[in-house]
Amino acid sequence: MSRVIPIDELAWTERKRTFSQATAVSEAVPHVVAWNLTKRCNLACDHCYIAAGPWHPTDDDLSLDEVKRITDQILDINPGPMFVLTGGEPLLRKDLEDIADYGASRGATVVVGTNGTGLTADRIRSLKDAGVTGVAVSVDSLHAERHNTFRHGESALQLTTAAIDRLREARMDFIVQTSVTAQNRHELADLVRWSADKGAVSFNLYFLVETGRGTEMKELPAAENEAILQELVTLESEMRGRMLVRSKCQPALMRVVHEVAPDSPLTNYSTRCPCGVHYCRITPDGKLTPCPYLPEIAGDLRKQSFGEVWSESLLLQSIRTRSFNGKCGSCEFKEVCGGCRARAFANTGDVLGPDNSCVYEPDGQKPLIQAKDTTYGKPVAAELAWSEDAKARMQRIPSFVRGVVIKRTEDYARRNGHSEITLALLDEIRSGMPIDFSKKRPFFMRGRDDD
Repeated sequence: MSRVIPIDELAWTERKRTFSQATAVSEAVPHVVAWNLTKRCNLACDHCYIAAGPWHPTDDDLSLDEVKRITDQILDINPGPMFVLTGGEPLLRKDLEDIADYGASRGATVVVGTNGTGLTADRIRSLKDAGVTGVAVSVDSLHAERHNTFRHGESALQLTTAAIDRLREARMDFIVQTSVTAQNRHELADLVRWSADKGAVSFNLYFLVETGRGTEMKELPAAENEAILQELVTLESEMRGRMLVRSKCQPALMRVVHEVAPDSPLTNYSTRCPCGVHYCRITPDGKLTPCPYLPEIAGDLRKQSFGEVWSESLLLQSIRTRSFNGKCGSCEFKEVCGGCRARAFANTGDVLGPDNSCVYEPDGQKPLIQAKDTTYGKPVAAELAWSEDAKARMQRIPSFVRGVVIKRTEDYARRNGHSEITLALLDEIRSGMPIDFSKKRPFFMRGRDDD
């Protein structure tokens, strides 16, 4: 199938007239940047979207100076983004701590995505010292043979679970990430409960996008995806108060939430896929793509500034119009889902095409579903009086969640008769969050200098 977006110049000229308006509506801001620092990896996982492995040279990886320059350009647009430093295996870069320190010292929230096999106690300590506030670790099965075969690494599960214990001991927040396949699908509940028992702040379930080495695998049938999403909703309810449970590359989760659990607090949020709108990926050689799983290039950061690519790329502007084709375009859940743009591209060659991994068929008759809270990613101005120390704490919260936090804080204050937001009130609200963060805020809600 074609993997090149057909561009009719006349059609694009006409469509570009709507881009500035669409971009204003979406208020595109790079809140989360996934940074593939290298294609080199000590493992060679079956599904790897970047086809990483030990055989890759590192000659073309961005240098530390180039990373610093691009970091400054991102911070010029958004002073409080999240950088997800990943690979390949980012721990193989000897300057990883220098990269993390540069971003964190300038206000970015810095986390690391790793297979975990190289996370020694000394490395965890050096990452913390460099300002890294969270780590995402991959566990695809609790059975060693299954995990190690999928990851192509002898003793991989043993090394990774030992690293998770070290992260917990070091009080470093961590996320457990699992890629669902036909082989491990029956382990889902066990993996979620195991992750919570280990102390993870979130469990993220990834659905395959056929890109990179993932082209050699097969996506699960749409009906099976639906059953998994319904199970995730049940598990999210079970884990509420202990750990977040989320899907990745399967935004149809929000449709399922609205259908089977309309009272869930998840319906308060606009959590559709942020690909190309609030999220992007930088490749090891400096190319910018809308997300890690969408390989189409928006620009070259060795030749263009980040701001130029972010604001002027036709590819990114196209995604921001949300003018989806097929059933995603006519779906009443478009505003809370919108389908996976990377999967649409992988399966149809069109970033605006339908996401056929979703079983739902819109009938065009139901009213459009809107998220109750549409502040995700938007710069929300405070309306109530805030004490200076409360405002200072709010500024330490990463930009990608700050708008939601401000709005929900003020909503709480109004409901409970408060006329001013104070530190004491913030502590009261924090203690009642979906996860008990009263003793320690997770990495995505605290700054470098917080405990």
